[in-house]
Amino acid sequence: MDKAGKPVLNDDGSPKIGDIGLTCPKLGRKGHGTWYFSLELERGENGKRRRVKRGGFPTKEKAEEEAEKVFKEAGRGTDVLSTETMADYLRRWIDAKKSLARTTRHGYQEHIDNYLIPHLGHIKRRDLRVRHLDLMYKAIERENAERTLHRLRVEELTQARDAAHTAWVRAAGQKEERRRTRRAYLEANAALREGRKGLRKVTSPATMHRINDTISSAITWGMKREEAFSKNWAQLVELPAASRPKPLVWTPERVEHWKRTEEKPGPVMVWTPEQTGQFLDFVRDDWLYALWHSFIFLGPRRGEMCALPWPEVSLDNFWLRISAQIVEVAYRLYGEAPKADSVRTLDLSEESAEVLAQWRAKQDQAREEWSGVEAWVESDRVFTQENGEPLHPDWVSRRFKRLVELSGLPPVRLHDLRHISASLSLLQGNDIKVVQERLGHSSRQITSDTYTSVLPELARREVESMTTVIPRSVPHNVLCPLALPKKLFSDGMAVVYADAARDADGAWTISVKAAHNSRPLGKIKTAVASQENATRTVIQWVRGHCKDAGLRILSADKVTARLPGSGKRQHHLARFVIDGGTAMGPEAWAPVPVAPGDSETSKEDQEPSQEAA
Repeated sequence: MDKAGKPVLNDDGSPKIGDIGLTCPKLGRKGHGTWYFSLELERGENGKRRRVKRGGFPTKEKAEEEAEKVFKEAGRGTDVLSTETMADYLRRWIDAKKSLARTTRHGYQEHIDNYLIPHLGHIKRRDLRVRHLDLMYKAIERENAERTLHRLRVEELTQARDAAHTAWVRAAGQKEERRRTRRAYLEANAALREGRKGLRKVTSPATMHRINDTISSAITWGMKREEAFSKNWAQLVELPAASRPKPLVWTPERVEHWKRTEEKPGPVMVWTPEQTGQFLDFVRDDWLYALWHSFIFLGPRRGEMCALPWPEVSLDNFWLRISAQIVEVAYRLYGEAPKADSVRTLDLSEESAEVLAQWRAKQDQAREEWSGVEAWVESDRVFTQENGEPLHPDWVSRRFKRLVELSGLPPVRLHDLRHISASLSLLQGNDIKVVQERLGHSSRQITSDTYTSVLPELARREVESMTTVIPRSVPHNVLCPLALPKKLFSDGMAVVYADAARDADGAWTISVKAAHNSRPLGKIKTAVASQENATRTVIQWVRGHCKDAGLRILSADKVTARLPGSGKRQHHLARFVIDGGTAMGPEAWAPVPVAPGDSETSKEDQEPSQEAA
């Protein structure tokens, strides 16, 4: 047909057949003049034909390229005929996940409602590609910039409101001025309320990774169940690095900075053993002292302690069993079983058992008092309110925060007590596997990466252990040569002790004695900086003397683990067991008694002897 609508004929009068190209009068219509392809798929149910037909391609090559791609996806089992959107698919996926924990489901649902459906919901499931995910995260970063500006604006409004309130308070006694400043305060407060509307938290890199984990889990489920996707596109996304916050210890320098600026050095902070002891002393009379004590020495989660029943506690056999937990979703409480790795039995120390026994007696007394007014709530829980009512996990966190504020100690969160518990256990030399099982983690790597922080004592021990590995020659002056008399060797062995005193110039005077309060058998002086080096010096000196005298050191034990307090000048450094070379029968070999004061400061430490001085 020509532009006038009349048929185009050949010279012989037959209709002209061929490509009329750009002369086609229908070329201006939508979809006219583009390329289509059609694929015949395997027949479906009841032998029904299944065909894929798509068009709108500008060239034949583009249509062929898309046809080949669809053919390969169909060969892998992908449902290329589906028109399901990502919004419908994500809702179907979350409804099908029947075994999810309640908190996990709540987190997935938040990601779906707040991020995935708003950004991806309109896309057909079959068309999802990695570029769509990239666009979603770019949009989230743009929203973060807007939210950051919004939060800065709210901070400015808050400062203005506080300044207006201060001016109002200072205007006391000035009637007209007070009326004006009060009006300014009310206006500033109203502006702050208006500015807070729509305020949302910034989406952190860690949250982006969790969102990506959610969509990745949804895609993996579709690939395994119905081959709904050809690839897991979420695994190809590159996101900003999200590092887990490292726990920091409240050292004196950090405490001083916090008192001066009220700024925490990091989001996760850990008390030192001394600060932990101060907190326990402060809350000794608190109703829930046994709960705080259990958090610190056992390291449970708050939901586990709120759900712990008395039948799961054996004070006679010193154990309690974690087999239930309470989870909070939108402040509503739900009881559910913890994960398999979190079901565990915790051994109780004598002190922990005694604290729980005293708590049980106090709870029984409260039961009698409240039962008289018919107000007691029988819950069979270990930790309750004073009327027996179960504890809400969020209330426990808020109560702990308030107690920390009242104690004057630097702030830590309730969950940080798990860090403290793990760090204290490591400080006692316990293996990381023991700590892992006590905390209820699935692997020791999680425990090491998450809940262990380096206390100053651990760091100091590690540094000192490195310096003692390599033998060094330490210079010293011999004030009195070492002489070990024969009468000192009982049954062929002698036990001698090394004590030291430090003068005002920092030099160490070291004496080797048969007992801490006896006269010195030898004396040296050295200008080393630390007590550890002083110990190394005396070991080197005694070892050299025994080698020259034909004696053999059976053991040289350092006793510098606990340093004397301020005002105590004398230090115990080491204890030596020396073989005098005399032949002995089996009956002569007996355990060498440890003299008092090896591990603790004895009375002789309090005042320096004349020899040490």
